[in-house]
Amino acid sequence: MIEGCSFGSIVINGRRYTRDLIIYPDGRIEDGWWRRRGHRLTADDIRALTDSRPEVIVAGTGVFGRMKPDPGLAGRLEELGIAFVALANKKAMARFNAEHRAGRRVGACFHLTC
Repeated sequence: MIEGCSFGSIVINGRRYTRDLIIYPDGRIEDGWWRRRGHRLTADDIRALTDSRPEVIVAGTGVFGRMKPDPGLAGRLEELGIAFVALANKKAMARFNAEHRAGRRVGACFHLTC
């Protein structure tokens, strides 16, 4: 579960992270995640997450929501049977926790700053 987030940090299961990260459905966390095009989220940026076959991917787009998914990303994921939602971090945190509590195979990626 994600316990909290603020500009530049996120707390997951009692551990504080200060770099962008991916959360896999099995609970693994990959911190130090980076996108090829900075504030643009592409299918290639989350390929390993997609390959882990989540039911849902929640993208935390930053505190102010400045990371933007590529047009067509949601449709591409839908074709793979993966629901996709992109929200500013506080809302993304709440959505991730709700999906997790509901027992869904949920994965996430979080941009921790802007």
